[in-house]
Amino acid sequence: MHEYSIVQSLLEQCEQYVEENDASKVTKLIVKIGVLSGVEPDLLQTAFDTFKEKTVCDGAEFIINRQKVVIDCLDCNQTSTLEKNEFLCPSCNSNNLKVVDGEDMFLMSLELE
Repeated sequence: MHEYSIVQSLLEQCEQYVEENDASKVTKLIVKIGVLSGVEPDLLQTAFDTFKEKTVCDGAEFIINRQKVVIDCLDCNQTSTLEKNEFLCPSCNSNNLKVVDGEDMFLMSLELE
């Protein structure tokens, strides 16, 4: 369950941002998780709720936004969001694709107090 190590890293980042900005705590975090990232949102939420106690994130709201897979078709040059787990261009049915979003996890926003 690598969600625990992800949360540990996230909490360390939050501690750093709080210190750098002379704040006392984090009140809200927003993360974006790509559907191909391998991160399970429910497990991440559980891990965050477990480990945030007695940190600068204690009491913070944790919002997870899911990012669908966005592809560039290298044959017809269309950019598309895949609605299904089918790696075919919706415009021309080519499988000559490049994934441009939906593979990563990002810390998008922090609100500090």
